[in-house]
Amino acid sequence: MKMYLNKYSRSFLAGMLLLVAASCKKEYTDPSGPASDDAISTANALTDVAVGLQNWYSANRTSTIYTSIATSTLLTRGTYVVNAGNADEGQLNTGAAAVQNTNAVVTGMWAVSNKIIFDANRVLNAVDDVVPEPGYASGVIAYASIFKAMALGNMAMFWTHVPDTAGVADVSFITSQEGYRKAVRVIDNALSAVNANAISAGFKANVPAGIDIVNTLYALKARYALFAGDYDIALAAANQVTAYSTFNYNSLITNPIFTLVTATNNIYQVVDSTLGLPVGLQPNLADKRIPFYVAIGANPRYRVKGFFTGTTQSIPLYLPGEITLIKAECYARKDNLVDGLIELNKVVTKQPAEDPYGVGAGLTGEVAATKDALLTLIYKHRQIELFMGGMALEDQRRFERPVAERKRTWLPFPFVERNDNANIPDDPAF
Repeated sequence: MKMYLNKYSRSFLAGMLLLVAASCKKEYTDPSGPASDDAISTANALTDVAVGLQNWYSANRTSTIYTSIATSTLLTRGTYVVNAGNADEGQLNTGAAAVQNTNAVVTGMWAVSNKIIFDANRVLNAVDDVVPEPGYASGVIAYASIFKAMALGNMAMFWTHVPDTAGVADVSFITSQEGYRKAVRVIDNALSAVNANAISAGFKANVPAGIDIVNTLYALKARYALFAGDYDIALAAANQVTAYSTFNYNSLITNPIFTLVTATNNIYQVVDSTLGLPVGLQPNLADKRIPFYVAIGANPRYRVKGFFTGTTQSIPLYLPGEITLIKAECYARKDNLVDGLIELNKVVTKQPAEDPYGVGAGLTGEVAATKDALLTLIYKHRQIELFMGGMALEDQRRFERPVAERKRTWLPFPFVERNDNANIPDDPAF
């Protein structure tokens, strides 16, 4: 069967060709655009480059949102490929050795993440020389740091090692855990800049609406510190989050999952109302999050819903439930079962109307007498509350779930990196 090609997949392939070429040369410049120095010679130009990071992360089939959600849900059995002609998603659906080093989804995530880090570094290195106004400079630093941290964090979720930087020949690698900690350091630097000089209204007026910059920094710090096993840091950061952020879309820059997946019914769909969870962890039939995330129809019966039901529907960068579940997990891993259960049950008993995005289970509270039982419940509710959030594979590893529950544990390194870097680690066996 031929690959299903439309305007989105053609742009995906075209973008991939550009990025693959850039990856091999360890450069991420656009030959049709301005020279690198010209692109960052004014505050407005620097802001444009920073705003471009959001587009790379959140728009089209090349985006990290598309590649990370597709990879995570397919490998953890939450979704399945509808049309086998989508060969790259099909490899992920099969898993194990079927996932090749040339896989376009995998290579796309790698290349775009490195592109974001490369451009973020350009912004961060130039800001002191280019932006004289302290409040505007702190905004540039904070905004670029959000996307640098997310690019680092996403690579750490899928590869055993990540590059220590981008745009350098034969770059050295750090472990996934070190990648998470580096993301936290990027965020800490941004928070220091913001605490020294509050972000100016002028900067906020020049970036897309939807992202609460300071709260997003704390939310990402909590996420990546949790993944690194730094529970005190994660808990303290989670307690600072008081507002939420979204990627907003319009008729020109559309919600990529809706446009590519939901609307076409051609690439992948939800397996069913179990969300791919094994017996013992499957959702309660009364769980109100299931009709939020899973639509019931025909051919197929179960369809993607959630934050992917319209062309201009916003996608949250993080959910209130994620922040609460971070607190629950931190308490549980620190052997504070009482507070861990209290935080968990805030998610379990929450009604949809109590959540700013309508995500609520509406169930009676859980009971857990032991640390292991509590952690298992936290895992279960992370898988349901954060469905199609791109973090399921990291969660499976961190909670030491059986290998049989996933189709692959880590991704192979793309040939575009292996063929050009003598320092690249060996591919993981599974």
